[in-house]
Amino acid sequence: MSEAGFSYAFPHRDLLGVSGLNPLDVRIIFERAERHLARNAERDKKGSSLKGLTQINLFFEASTRTLASFELAGKRLGADVVNFSAGNASIKKGESLADTAETLAAMRPDLLVVRHSSPGAAKFFSELTGVSTVNAGDGAHEHPTQALLDVFTLTRRWGEIGGRRIAIVGDILHSRVARSNVSLMNLLNAEVRLCGPATLLPADADRWGATVFHDLDAALEGCDAVMTLRIQRERMAGGLIPSEREYAALYGLTHDRLETAQPDCLVMHPGPMNRGVEITSALADDPERSTILDQVEAGVAIRMAVLELIAERSGERTEITP
Repeated sequence: MSEAGFSYAFPHRDLLGVSGLNPLDVRIIFERAERHLARNAERDKKGSSLKGLTQINLFFEASTRTLASFELAGKRLGADVVNFSAGNASIKKGESLADTAETLAAMRPDLLVVRHSSPGAAKFFSELTGVSTVNAGDGAHEHPTQALLDVFTLTRRWGEIGGRRIAIVGDILHSRVARSNVSLMNLLNAEVRLCGPATLLPADADRWGATVFHDLDAALEGCDAVMTLRIQRERMAGGLIPSEREYAALYGLTHDRLETAQPDCLVMHPGPMNRGVEITSALADDPERSTILDQVEAGVAIRMAVLELIAERSGERTEITP
């Protein structure tokens, strides 16, 4: 029996995307994350459920928040954590991705956390190495732990997200965060809206299970939460949007903009933020509206839960952190 009071064992030895999860899987992850969130607020944060295991964080893309979050998660569970940066990797010297994977597998790690610019990279490492793998972002494809921490943040406020109306605003076209969030929110029966300029919306966005808007005021009508995505400056250089000023005028979140949303509409951002572009500082720092720091805190707990659950499933360790 699980701590939830029903018989269900987490069945996954990897977390490569949201699509492989069902509502019970999500419930188990959230229940485990809730325990870790409480533990992380204590002075003694260290557990031992991954003691003796080796976790390699294999990041081929620059990252601060996600890498730090996974590193903290592994260390707080007692794992030996190694950060492998592509900037110092042999692949920069011409080694193939397969050779890198096989070399790392020969070092006998127990967990891999992979971030790469190519869709499917985490799946490739999992299949080639046989090591339990977590996808920390693969191209514009998926970022499952980000979606989990975002939805976990909302469920802690609301109890559940079923029936809630949530808007995701900005660069949907290049966003793995948006794709994973839409999948997870659909799984849990939320109503999802996507909003952005036509140049930053995928051609098939209307088939994602979300309603597509180009007008932000219309998209926000009646929303319980809105997530705005970071606009990367290279998108402007490529002509996908005219300027930061024009983007902010049309799609930037402000207190005034939220007038059409629910009175207690929550504001989210996966970070890092461009203040004054996607969102005003006043709104980002609003203690009643903003969940941004809650998302950061939830990220460590969610990643602890995921690492622990897949390690248990892989048979390496069955102890639970007290």
